[in-house]
Amino acid sequence: MSIADKFVAMEYGPAPEDAKEALNWLDQHQRRFDHFINGTWVMPSAGKYFDTADPSTGEKLASVAQGSAADIDAAVKAARAAQAKWQALTPHARARYLYALARQVQKHSRRLAVLETLDNGKPIRESRDLDIPLVARHFYYHAGWAQLLQQEFPGYTACGVVGQIIPWNFPLLMLAWKIAPALATGNTVVLKPAEFTPLTALAFAEICQEIGLPAGVVNIVTGDGSTGEALVKHPDVDKIAFTGSTEVGRAIRSATAQSHKRLSLELGGKSPFIVFEDADLDSAVEGLVDGIWLNQGQVCCAGSRLLMQEGIADSLIAKIRDRMSTLRLGPPLDKAIDIGAIVARVQLDRIQRLVDQGVSDGATCWQPQMEMPSRGLYFPPTLLSNVHPTSIIAQQEIFGPVLAAMTFRTPSEAVELANNTVYGLAACVWSESINIALHISAQLKAGVVWVNCTNLFDASVGFGGYRESGYGREGGKEGLLEYLEPTWFKNAPALPAAKPVEATEILTGPAASAVDIDRTVKLYIGGKQMRADSGYSMEVRGKNGQLLGEVGLGNRKDIRNAVEAARKAAGWTKTTAHNRAQVLYYMAENLSQRRTEIGHRLASAVGESQAVAEVSSGIERIFSYAAWADKFDGAVHSPPFRSIAIAMNEPIGTIGIICPLEAPLLGFLSLVLPVIAMGNTAIVVPSETYPFITGDLYQLFDTSDLPGGVVNIVTGYSSQLLKTLAEHDDVDAVWCFGDEASAAAAKSYSVGNLKQVFTNEGRAIDWFDVKQGEGRWFLQHATQVKNIWVPYGE
Repeated sequence: MSIADKFVAMEYGPAPEDAKEALNWLDQHQRRFDHFINGTWVMPSAGKYFDTADPSTGEKLASVAQGSAADIDAAVKAARAAQAKWQALTPHARARYLYALARQVQKHSRRLAVLETLDNGKPIRESRDLDIPLVARHFYYHAGWAQLLQQEFPGYTACGVVGQIIPWNFPLLMLAWKIAPALATGNTVVLKPAEFTPLTALAFAEICQEIGLPAGVVNIVTGDGSTGEALVKHPDVDKIAFTGSTEVGRAIRSATAQSHKRLSLELGGKSPFIVFEDADLDSAVEGLVDGIWLNQGQVCCAGSRLLMQEGIADSLIAKIRDRMSTLRLGPPLDKAIDIGAIVARVQLDRIQRLVDQGVSDGATCWQPQMEMPSRGLYFPPTLLSNVHPTSIIAQQEIFGPVLAAMTFRTPSEAVELANNTVYGLAACVWSESINIALHISAQLKAGVVWVNCTNLFDASVGFGGYRESGYGREGGKEGLLEYLEPTWFKNAPALPAAKPVEATEILTGPAASAVDIDRTVKLYIGGKQMRADSGYSMEVRGKNGQLLGEVGLGNRKDIRNAVEAARKAAGWTKTTAHNRAQVLYYMAENLSQRRTEIGHRLASAVGESQAVAEVSSGIERIFSYAAWADKFDGAVHSPPFRSIAIAMNEPIGTIGIICPLEAPLLGFLSLVLPVIAMGNTAIVVPSETYPFITGDLYQLFDTSDLPGGVVNIVTGYSSQLLKTLAEHDDVDAVWCFGDEASAAAAKSYSVGNLKQVFTNEGRAIDWFDVKQGEGRWFLQHATQVKNIWVPYGE
């Protein structure tokens, strides 16, 4: 046999990583861990512990404290007591602590990597070469933000006490993603690690002690789902940051709806891996290995749906099978292993159940011939081909080493298939044509798109999803904003509760004959005036209680018609920012020409002085958002790879808006303008104080070249219309600016498709104050960031 033949036939021998140091560390703690609260180790109040085991062997690693509501309460109190002092530190002082955390992670990197693999089952090469270096990178990166915070985020303050719940697939990395930005921005933390993988979080707690981090700044409480539930429901937690399944994310959204808690969710995914016929197939196959078999496929952004152009499908499948046959599965501490152990029996059973269901649905299952370990939790790399787009394996997250393959013919069909899911976390596009790659990337409903690469992550580049993959970002400047809020808003007073709707306020006939009604204000849907479907109307009374007349009483069907019109007007998104700005400038010009008549009519509801001020400020506000339309742009990040990441501010889609009572014209404009300036469409419920403003506004829109359907107005009682808007699955976000009950209702009703919700939390906003009533805060909520990674340079 020649040397070349021997090289090809050569088998890898075992290359085990020495686990001695990690096991010695466990032994030093007598393999029993308490909670880390207020800088010390605290026994669980109920005295209960649970075991964590090595999934590759089933052997017990340690006993870990089971957290209770009392333990969470103690941790939250410690975090609250520490928060003011931590935030009061100079930026440089906080930066030094984060820098020290980064250095200490590097010093203990090998032990942490081994501990992660023991607890999680992932190959040691991944823990050593990917996870732990990224952990250190996040603390280094956010040490820099801590130093620059006051310069770059003037007028913002920390949320306060943050509750963080992390998953088991990247235990220490997810901790870093959450704790680093929280600490950099002056928050204190109560973190609950996953029940299956708590050990590296506890090792991090020890690192906090080693660097002298002030007591209470970081608290770690271990436990099962009930511990996380206690954290979510604790009344003194200001923000919840969660990474995990969409089902649990939905439950958290529901549980926090009645509170003022900020919420960021990084949830499930069913990411498409799109390969065009001009792609470098060998490179695509290697990317696919990282895309679906990294961490045994237990990755939220795993490229689990392979979409192949028909012309190369057979050859690509052949190459994938060949490559799968070379993958090595076995004990994860072996440095020559590609695929390690599944984290727990329940997860292994779920993977098998979904694969069986996929085969029942008609898919063809192929697995390479390989020797499975005699003990431990393993599942072989699996290829399911001939998958129907509606099959359960094409729609549900499997979270295992399973690839579902299907074909497409044209780029448009590829986009349609890729977006044919409730998720929108990540995607990969493989093509040698930059035109095709970027054309497709722009159309994908995903928060991250990798072009000719996959699973690249960096602290400088935001990560997060669209749709039911959650909202909010982790990493980058946008990730910092998740832990900050405007200082004025945090201290704003509460609005009085709105008067409940009385059934007797609904009229079926015309208003009293003594009232001089010179026009009938209709709904405005799809660029047309329309009568309310209900056939009913509602009274509108002036500042002194006099009856001014009636407007149509909108109902569910009117909202549905408005949503349909808004979706049909999605071409507004593709209009250039310059052209959107021109429409807004024209709108300001037309409002200026009609300021006297509009102000006169508005005065009957709010008084002469406020009416004049609303019109004048409204003209300026339109000008401001016309100016912002082509200036609120993205950024180009330079991560430490041969790539750039293009961060694009994209419109969210169709947004439902409940306007404030107190400023009928200015409140309407302050909310609608940032929405449409960024390319969204809107369904708006105007102020009940003076819904007659609808008539003036739709004339304004008609004369300003605003395309029909971009703004749709449905008059009526906001408390009734809000429910339909928030529950509608074709509404992508809801903005609700009313009393506290309205804010809670908006969050509660919108749990179904996890749409984004932006509210004033029942707090008063001075719409006449430019710092409160306009600007980046609103624009950030009108957009979502998509990061497109593109290979670049040497």
